[in-house]
Amino acid sequence: MEHAVQVEILKELMQQLDEGKNIDAGVQYRMPTTSYVCPDIAARERESFFRNHPQFIGLSGDLPEPASYLTMDDFGIPILATRDKEGKFHAFLNACRHRSVKVASEARGKKAAFMCPFHNWTYANTGDLIKVSDEDHFGTVDKSCHGLVELPAVEYNGMLWVHPKIDGKLDIEELLGSELAAEIGGFAVGRDALVGEKSIEKNLNWKLANDTFGETYHFGKLHKDTLGELFYGNNLHLKEFGRHHRFVTANRGIDVMRDLPEEEWHISRGTFVLYHLFPNIQFIADPYTATLIRIYPDESNPGRSVTRISFYYSPEALQMAEDEKAAGLEIEDVYDHEGRDGLIGGVETSIELFTSTVENEDYAMGEMQQRAAETGMLKEIMFGRNEPALHHFHRNFREALGLPPMEKV
Repeated sequence: MEHAVQVEILKELMQQLDEGKNIDAGVQYRMPTTSYVCPDIAARERESFFRNHPQFIGLSGDLPEPASYLTMDDFGIPILATRDKEGKFHAFLNACRHRSVKVASEARGKKAAFMCPFHNWTYANTGDLIKVSDEDHFGTVDKSCHGLVELPAVEYNGMLWVHPKIDGKLDIEELLGSELAAEIGGFAVGRDALVGEKSIEKNLNWKLANDTFGETYHFGKLHKDTLGELFYGNNLHLKEFGRHHRFVTANRGIDVMRDLPEEEWHISRGTFVLYHLFPNIQFIADPYTATLIRIYPDESNPGRSVTRISFYYSPEALQMAEDEKAAGLEIEDVYDHEGRDGLIGGVETSIELFTSTVENEDYAMGEMQQRAAETGMLKEIMFGRNEPALHHFHRNFREALGLPPMEKV
Protein backbone atom coordinates (compact mmCIF):
# COMPACT_ATOMS: atom_id res chain seq x y z
CA MET A 1 0.00 0.00 0.00
CA GLU A 2 1.41 3.41 -0.97
CA HIS A 3 2.61 5.45 1.99
CA ALA A 4 0.40 8.41 1.10
CA VAL A 5 -2.66 6.12 1.27
CA GLN A 6 -1.53 4.79 4.66
CA VAL A 7 -1.21 8.33 6.04
CA GLU A 8 -4.63 9.28 4.66
CA ILE A 9 -6.26 6.27 6.34
CA LEU A 10 -4.49 6.82 9.66
CA LYS A 11 -5.51 10.49 9.71
CA GLU A 12 -9.12 9.58 9.01
CA LEU A 13 -9.17 7.07 11.87
CA MET A 14 -7.45 9.49 14.25
CA GLN A 15 -10.08 12.10 13.42
CA GLN A 16 -12.90 9.62 14.09
CA LEU A 17 -11.35 8.74 17.45
CA ASP A 18 -10.81 12.40 18.38
CA GLU A 19 -14.36 13.38 17.45
CA GLY A 20 -15.99 10.23 18.81
CA LYS A 21 -17.66 9.66 15.44
CA ASN A 22 -17.69 6.46 13.42
CA ILE A 23 -17.90 6.21 9.63
CA ASP A 24 -21.30 7.37 8.35
CA ALA A 25 -22.89 5.95 5.21
CA GLY A 26 -25.83 8.31 5.61
CA VAL A 27 -28.42 5.57 5.14
CA GLN A 28 -29.90 2.55 6.94
CA TYR A 29 -31.22 -0.58 5.26
CA ARG A 30 -33.68 -3.38 5.96
CA MET A 31 -32.53 -6.87 5.01
CA PRO A 32 -35.02 -9.76 4.74
CA THR A 33 -34.10 -12.70 6.95
CA THR A 34 -35.12 -15.10 4.16
CA SER A 35 -31.59 -14.51 2.85
CA TYR A 36 -30.30 -16.65 5.73
CA VAL A 37 -32.82 -19.49 5.58
CA CYS A 38 -34.29 -19.89 2.08
CA PRO A 39 -33.25 -23.21 0.43
CA ASP A 40 -33.77 -21.76 -3.07
CA ILE A 41 -31.46 -18.82 -2.39
CA ALA A 42 -28.91 -21.21 -0.86
CA ALA A 43 -28.97 -23.42 -3.98
CA ARG A 44 -28.48 -20.41 -6.26
CA GLU A 45 -25.59 -19.20 -4.09
CA ARG A 46 -23.83 -22.56 -4.28
CA GLU A 47 -24.02 -22.56 -8.06
CA SER A 48 -23.19 -18.88 -8.65
CA PHE A 49 -20.63 -18.21 -5.91
CA PHE A 50 -18.97 -21.55 -5.26
CA ARG A 51 -19.29 -23.88 -8.28
CA ASN A 52 -19.11 -21.28 -11.03
CA HIS A 53 -16.79 -18.71 -9.48
CA PRO A 54 -13.00 -18.54 -8.97
CA GLN A 55 -11.95 -19.84 -5.55
CA PHE A 56 -9.04 -18.47 -3.50
CA ILE A 57 -7.82 -21.67 -1.82
CA GLY A 58 -4.57 -20.63 -0.12
CA LEU A 59 -1.15 -19.03 -0.43
CA SER A 60 1.98 -20.34 -2.12
CA GLY A 61 3.14 -21.45 1.35
CA ASP A 62 0.40 -24.10 1.32
CA LEU A 63 2.45 -25.86 -1.37
CA PRO A 64 5.93 -24.98 -0.10
CA GLU A 65 8.04 -27.28 -2.29
CA PRO A 66 7.87 -29.64 -5.26
CA ALA A 67 5.65 -32.67 -4.59
CA SER A 68 3.59 -30.75 -2.00
CA TYR A 69 -0.14 -31.27 -2.26
CA LEU A 70 -3.38 -30.37 -0.50
CA THR A 71 -6.98 -31.51 -0.80
CA MET A 72 -10.29 -29.83 -0.06
CA ASP A 73 -14.00 -30.40 -0.60
CA ASP A 74 -15.45 -27.16 0.74
CA PHE A 75 -17.22 -25.77 -2.33
CA GLY A 76 -18.91 -28.90 -3.63
CA ILE A 77 -16.04 -30.07 -5.84
CA PRO A 78 -13.36 -32.46 -4.47
CA ILE A 79 -10.06 -30.70 -5.25
CA LEU A 80 -6.49 -31.99 -5.38
CA ALA A 81 -3.91 -29.19 -5.66
CA THR A 82 -0.28 -30.05 -6.35
CA ARG A 83 3.13 -28.57 -7.08
CA ASP A 84 5.08 -30.59 -9.62
CA LYS A 85 8.86 -31.08 -9.76
CA GLU A 86 9.21 -27.93 -11.89
CA GLY A 87 7.41 -25.93 -9.23
CA LYS A 88 4.21 -25.46 -11.23
CA PHE A 89 0.86 -25.30 -9.41
CA HIS A 90 -1.92 -27.61 -10.65
CA ALA A 91 -5.48 -28.30 -9.58
CA PHE A 92 -7.49 -31.42 -10.42
CA LEU A 93 -10.81 -33.05 -9.73
CA ASN A 94 -9.85 -35.45 -6.95
CA ALA A 95 -11.33 -38.49 -8.67
CA CYS A 96 -9.81 -41.53 -10.37
CA ARG A 97 -10.73 -41.86 -14.06
CA HIS A 98 -11.62 -45.53 -13.50
CA ARG A 99 -14.41 -45.47 -10.90
CA SER A 100 -14.27 -41.90 -9.49
CA VAL A 101 -12.75 -42.67 -6.08
CA LYS A 102 -10.58 -39.95 -4.51
CA VAL A 103 -6.90 -40.53 -5.23
CA ALA A 104 -5.81 -38.48 -2.19
CA SER A 105 -7.62 -38.38 1.15
CA GLU A 106 -5.14 -36.64 3.48
CA ALA A 107 -5.57 -32.87 3.93
CA ARG A 108 -2.01 -32.15 2.83
CA GLY A 109 1.36 -33.79 2.42
CA LYS A 110 4.13 -34.55 -0.05
CA LYS A 111 3.83 -37.09 -2.86
CA ALA A 112 5.14 -37.37 -6.40
CA ALA A 113 2.35 -39.80 -7.33
CA PHE A 114 -1.17 -40.68 -6.14
CA MET A 115 -2.56 -44.21 -6.08
CA CYS A 116 -6.29 -44.80 -6.07
CA PRO A 117 -7.07 -47.05 -3.06
CA PHE A 118 -9.81 -48.92 -4.95
CA HIS A 119 -7.85 -50.52 -7.82
CA ASN A 120 -4.42 -48.85 -7.56
CA TRP A 121 -4.51 -46.76 -10.71
CA THR A 122 -1.64 -44.30 -10.26
CA TYR A 123 -1.27 -40.66 -11.30
CA ALA A 124 1.71 -38.29 -11.30
CA ASN A 125 1.38 -34.93 -9.53
CA THR A 126 1.11 -33.45 -13.02
CA GLY A 127 -2.16 -35.36 -13.38
CA ASP A 128 -0.80 -37.87 -15.88
CA LEU A 129 -2.00 -41.46 -15.60
CA ILE A 130 1.17 -43.48 -15.20
CA LYS A 131 -0.07 -46.95 -14.23
CA VAL A 132 -3.16 -49.11 -14.70
CA SER A 133 -2.88 -52.11 -12.40
CA ASP A 134 -3.41 -55.50 -14.03
CA GLU A 135 -3.87 -53.85 -17.41
CA ASP A 136 -3.51 -57.24 -19.09
CA HIS A 137 -6.71 -58.28 -17.28
CA PHE A 138 -8.54 -54.94 -17.39
CA GLY A 139 -7.87 -54.14 -21.03
CA THR A 140 -5.79 -51.53 -22.79
CA VAL A 141 -6.18 -47.92 -21.60
CA ASP A 142 -4.88 -44.90 -23.51
CA LYS A 143 -3.03 -43.24 -20.65
CA SER A 144 -2.46 -40.04 -22.62
CA CYS A 145 -6.14 -39.11 -22.44
CA HIS A 146 -7.12 -40.58 -19.05
CA GLY A 147 -5.21 -38.38 -16.66
CA LEU A 148 -6.87 -36.59 -13.77
CA VAL A 149 -9.40 -33.98 -14.85
CA GLU A 150 -7.49 -30.69 -14.70
CA LEU A 151 -9.12 -27.44 -13.58
CA PRO A 152 -8.04 -23.88 -14.35
CA ALA A 153 -5.42 -22.91 -11.73
CA VAL A 154 -3.35 -19.74 -11.31
CA GLU A 155 -0.65 -18.81 -8.80
CA TYR A 156 -0.82 -15.01 -8.70
CA ASN A 157 1.35 -12.87 -6.40
CA GLY A 158 1.53 -15.69 -3.88
CA MET A 159 -2.21 -16.49 -4.03
CA LEU A 160 -3.53 -19.88 -5.22
CA TRP A 161 -6.71 -19.65 -7.29
CA VAL A 162 -8.81 -22.45 -8.79
CA HIS A 163 -11.93 -22.41 -10.92
CA PRO A 164 -14.23 -25.38 -10.14
CA LYS A 165 -15.37 -25.65 -13.79
CA ILE A 166 -13.15 -27.20 -16.47
CA ASP A 167 -13.90 -24.32 -18.84
CA GLY A 168 -14.09 -21.65 -16.13
CA LYS A 169 -12.51 -18.24 -16.70
CA LEU A 170 -9.66 -17.41 -14.33
CA ASP A 171 -8.31 -13.88 -14.85
CA ILE A 172 -7.29 -12.59 -11.42
CA GLU A 173 -6.56 -9.01 -12.46
CA GLU A 174 -9.98 -8.82 -14.06
CA LEU A 175 -11.58 -10.46 -11.03
CA LEU A 176 -9.96 -8.19 -8.43
CA GLY A 177 -9.28 -5.14 -10.57
CA SER A 178 -5.76 -3.94 -11.25
CA GLU A 179 -5.66 -1.50 -8.29
CA LEU A 180 -6.67 -4.06 -5.67
CA ALA A 181 -4.56 -6.82 -7.22
CA ALA A 182 -1.48 -4.57 -7.09
CA GLU A 183 -2.16 -3.49 -3.52
CA ILE A 184 -2.51 -7.04 -2.20
CA GLY A 185 0.49 -8.08 -4.26
CA GLY A 186 2.54 -5.45 -2.44
CA PHE A 187 2.37 -7.52 0.76
CA ALA A 188 4.62 -10.18 -0.84
CA VAL A 189 2.59 -13.01 0.70
CA GLY A 190 4.22 -15.47 -1.69
CA ARG A 191 7.11 -15.67 0.80
CA ASP A 192 4.89 -16.56 3.75
CA ALA A 193 4.90 -20.00 5.34
CA LEU A 194 1.80 -21.75 6.67
CA VAL A 195 2.15 -21.93 10.46
CA GLY A 196 -1.30 -22.95 11.68
CA GLU A 197 -4.92 -23.66 10.83
CA LYS A 198 -8.29 -23.59 12.53
CA SER A 199 -11.80 -24.60 11.43
CA ILE A 200 -15.09 -23.40 12.90
CA GLU A 201 -18.31 -25.30 12.13
CA LYS A 202 -21.43 -23.64 13.50
CA ASN A 203 -25.19 -23.40 13.04
CA LEU A 204 -25.26 -20.11 11.16
CA ASN A 205 -25.66 -19.22 7.51
CA TRP A 206 -22.39 -18.47 5.72
CA LYS A 207 -23.46 -14.84 5.20
CA LEU A 208 -24.00 -14.39 8.95
CA ALA A 209 -20.45 -15.67 9.42
CA ASN A 210 -19.32 -13.17 6.80
CA ASP A 211 -21.22 -10.36 8.57
CA THR A 212 -18.97 -10.89 11.60
CA PHE A 213 -16.17 -9.14 9.70
CA GLY A 214 -18.30 -6.23 8.48
CA GLU A 215 -18.48 -3.69 11.31
CA THR A 216 -16.70 -2.40 14.42
CA TYR A 217 -19.84 -1.20 16.23
CA HIS A 218 -19.79 -4.29 18.46
CA PHE A 219 -16.11 -4.29 19.51
CA GLY A 220 -16.55 -2.38 22.77
CA LYS A 221 -19.74 -4.27 23.66
CA LEU A 222 -19.49 -7.93 22.72
CA HIS A 223 -15.67 -8.00 22.79
CA LYS A 224 -15.05 -5.63 25.70
CA ASP A 225 -12.97 -8.23 27.56
CA THR A 226 -11.21 -9.70 24.50
CA LEU A 227 -10.75 -7.84 21.21
CA GLY A 228 -11.96 -4.64 22.85
CA GLU A 229 -8.76 -4.58 24.90
CA LEU A 230 -6.73 -4.33 21.68
CA PHE A 231 -8.94 -2.31 19.33
CA TYR A 232 -10.86 0.90 19.88
CA GLY A 233 -13.99 -0.05 17.94
CA ASN A 234 -16.50 2.44 16.50
CA ASN A 235 -14.06 3.58 13.83
CA LEU A 236 -13.63 2.44 10.25
CA HIS A 237 -12.05 3.34 6.94
CA LEU A 238 -13.73 1.63 3.99
CA LYS A 239 -12.78 1.61 0.31
CA GLU A 240 -14.75 -0.31 -2.29
CA PHE A 241 -13.09 -2.06 -5.24
CA GLY A 242 -16.09 -3.20 -7.27
CA ARG A 243 -17.59 -6.09 -5.30
CA HIS A 244 -14.55 -6.25 -3.00
CA HIS A 245 -13.50 -3.83 -0.27
CA ARG A 246 -10.72 -2.82 2.09
CA PHE A 247 -11.73 -2.51 5.77
CA VAL A 248 -9.33 -0.79 8.22
CA THR A 249 -9.89 -0.18 11.93
CA ALA A 250 -7.62 1.25 14.62
CA ASN A 251 -5.87 -0.66 17.37
CA ARG A 252 -4.31 0.92 20.44
CA GLY A 253 -0.99 1.23 18.63
CA ILE A 254 -2.35 4.12 16.58
CA ASP A 255 -1.61 6.41 19.52
CA VAL A 256 2.12 5.82 19.06
CA MET A 257 1.87 7.30 15.57
CA ARG A 258 0.75 10.67 16.93
CA ASP A 259 4.23 11.32 18.34
CA LEU A 260 6.07 10.32 15.15
CA PRO A 261 6.69 12.29 11.95
CA GLU A 262 4.34 11.21 9.17
CA GLU A 263 7.17 9.68 7.14
CA GLU A 264 7.55 7.10 9.93
CA TRP A 265 3.89 6.17 10.03
CA HIS A 266 3.05 2.61 9.00
CA ILE A 267 -0.50 1.34 8.83
CA SER A 268 0.33 -2.06 10.34
CA ARG A 269 1.47 -0.39 13.58
CA GLY A 270 -1.87 1.19 14.32
CA THR A 271 -4.57 -0.82 12.56
CA PHE A 272 -5.46 -4.10 11.02
CA VAL A 273 -6.14 -4.15 7.29
CA LEU A 274 -8.77 -6.61 6.09
CA TYR A 275 -9.69 -7.24 2.47
CA HIS A 276 -13.10 -8.70 1.69
CA LEU A 277 -12.85 -10.59 -1.59
CA PHE A 278 -16.35 -11.28 -2.82
CA PRO A 279 -18.10 -13.51 -2.06
CA ASN A 280 -16.63 -15.50 0.85
CA ILE A 281 -13.04 -14.42 1.61
CA GLN A 282 -11.65 -12.24 4.38
CA PHE A 283 -7.91 -11.66 4.01
CA ILE A 284 -5.82 -9.88 6.65
CA ALA A 285 -2.28 -8.89 5.69
CA ASP A 286 0.65 -6.93 7.10
CA PRO A 287 4.42 -7.01 6.47
CA TYR A 288 4.92 -9.88 8.93
CA THR A 289 1.83 -12.08 8.74
CA ALA A 290 -1.23 -13.01 6.71
CA THR A 291 -4.50 -14.61 7.74
CA LEU A 292 -6.81 -16.18 5.16
CA ILE A 293 -10.44 -16.72 6.22
CA ARG A 294 -12.56 -18.81 3.84
CA ILE A 295 -16.29 -19.17 4.63
CA TYR A 296 -18.39 -21.89 3.01
CA PRO A 297 -22.07 -22.92 3.19
CA ASP A 298 -23.18 -26.38 4.21
CA GLU A 299 -24.55 -28.00 1.06
CA SER A 300 -27.46 -29.64 2.85
CA ASN A 301 -28.40 -26.95 5.38
CA PRO A 302 -28.66 -23.17 4.77
CA GLY A 303 -28.41 -22.71 8.54
CA ARG A 304 -24.93 -24.16 8.85
CA SER A 305 -21.48 -23.16 7.61
CA VAL A 306 -17.79 -23.88 8.01
CA THR A 307 -15.01 -21.29 8.33
CA ARG A 308 -11.44 -22.28 7.43
CA ILE A 309 -8.73 -20.03 8.87
CA SER A 310 -5.07 -20.29 7.79
CA PHE A 311 -2.21 -18.39 9.44
CA TYR A 312 1.02 -17.48 7.65
CA TYR A 313 4.34 -15.93 8.73
CA SER A 314 6.96 -14.18 6.63
CA PRO A 315 10.60 -15.33 6.99
CA GLU A 316 11.24 -12.29 9.19
CA ALA A 317 8.27 -13.18 11.38
CA LEU A 318 9.45 -16.75 11.78
CA GLN A 319 12.83 -15.48 12.98
CA MET A 320 11.17 -12.91 15.24
CA ALA A 321 9.01 -15.61 16.82
CA GLU A 322 12.07 -17.77 17.45
CA ASP A 323 13.95 -14.85 19.02
CA GLU A 324 11.02 -13.98 21.29
CA LYS A 325 10.65 -17.61 22.34
CA ALA A 326 14.36 -17.86 23.11
CA ALA A 327 14.16 -14.66 25.14
CA GLY A 328 11.33 -16.14 27.24
CA LEU A 329 8.85 -13.34 26.53
CA GLU A 330 5.39 -13.82 28.02
CA ILE A 331 2.05 -13.46 26.27
CA GLU A 332 0.81 -10.12 27.58
CA ASP A 333 -0.60 -8.76 24.36
CA VAL A 334 -0.36 -9.38 20.64
CA TYR A 335 1.14 -5.93 20.28
CA ASP A 336 4.40 -4.82 21.79
CA HIS A 337 4.93 -1.46 23.46
CA GLU A 338 6.34 0.11 20.29
CA GLY A 339 3.06 -0.37 18.49
CA ARG A 340 4.25 -2.72 15.74
CA ASP A 341 2.56 -6.05 15.14
CA GLY A 342 3.97 -8.25 17.85
CA LEU A 343 4.40 -11.98 17.61
CA ILE A 344 4.57 -12.72 21.32
CA GLY A 345 2.96 -16.13 21.79
CA GLY A 346 3.25 -16.91 18.11
CA VAL A 347 0.43 -18.47 16.14
CA GLU A 348 -1.04 -20.01 19.31
CA THR A 349 -2.07 -16.49 20.35
CA SER A 350 -3.72 -15.86 16.97
CA ILE A 351 -5.65 -19.12 17.18
CA GLU A 352 -6.73 -18.31 20.73
CA LEU A 353 -7.95 -14.87 19.64
CA PHE A 354 -10.09 -16.44 16.91
CA THR A 355 -11.43 -18.98 19.41
CA SER A 356 -12.25 -16.46 22.14
CA THR A 357 -13.67 -13.77 19.86
CA VAL A 358 -14.90 -15.13 16.53
CA GLU A 359 -15.96 -18.62 17.62
CA ASN A 360 -17.14 -18.03 21.19
CA GLU A 361 -18.52 -14.52 20.81
CA ASP A 362 -19.29 -13.49 17.19
CA TYR A 363 -20.49 -16.86 15.95
CA ALA A 364 -22.43 -17.45 19.15
CA MET A 365 -24.40 -14.30 18.28
CA GLY A 366 -24.76 -15.57 14.72
CA GLU A 367 -26.31 -18.82 15.92
CA MET A 368 -28.90 -16.81 17.87
CA GLN A 369 -29.64 -14.76 14.75
CA GLN A 370 -30.01 -17.94 12.72
CA ARG A 371 -32.50 -19.47 15.15
CA ALA A 372 -34.57 -16.30 15.17
CA ALA A 373 -34.61 -16.14 11.37
CA GLU A 374 -35.69 -19.78 11.16
CA THR A 375 -38.82 -19.07 13.24
CA GLY A 376 -40.19 -17.08 10.31
CA MET A 377 -41.50 -14.45 12.73
CA LEU A 378 -38.62 -11.99 12.38
CA LYS A 379 -39.01 -10.78 8.82
CA GLU A 380 -36.08 -8.40 8.60
CA ILE A 381 -32.99 -7.03 10.30
CA MET A 382 -31.36 -3.60 10.05
CA PHE A 383 -27.95 -2.36 8.93
CA GLY A 384 -27.04 1.01 10.40
CA ARG A 385 -25.37 4.08 8.94
CA ASN A 386 -22.15 2.96 10.68
CA GLU A 387 -22.16 -0.44 8.92
CA PRO A 388 -21.35 0.40 5.26
CA ALA A 389 -19.27 -2.75 4.71
CA LEU A 390 -22.42 -4.78 5.38
CA HIS A 391 -24.36 -2.55 2.99
CA HIS A 392 -21.72 -3.22 0.34
CA PHE A 393 -21.62 -7.00 0.76
CA HIS A 394 -25.39 -7.54 0.87
CA ARG A 395 -26.03 -5.13 -1.99
CA ASN A 396 -23.59 -7.09 -4.16
CA PHE A 397 -24.86 -10.49 -3.03
CA ARG A 398 -28.45 -9.58 -3.88
CA GLU A 399 -27.53 -7.95 -7.16
CA ALA A 400 -25.46 -10.98 -8.23
CA LEU A 401 -28.44 -13.31 -7.66
CA GLY A 402 -31.00 -10.94 -9.22
CA LEU A 403 -32.78 -10.42 -5.87
CA PRO A 404 -34.65 -7.19 -5.08
CA PRO A 405 -32.40 -4.55 -3.51
CA MET A 406 -32.53 -3.87 0.21
CA GLU A 407 -35.06 -1.25 1.28
CA LYS A 408 -33.97 1.99 2.90
CA VAL A 409 -35.30 2.56 6.42
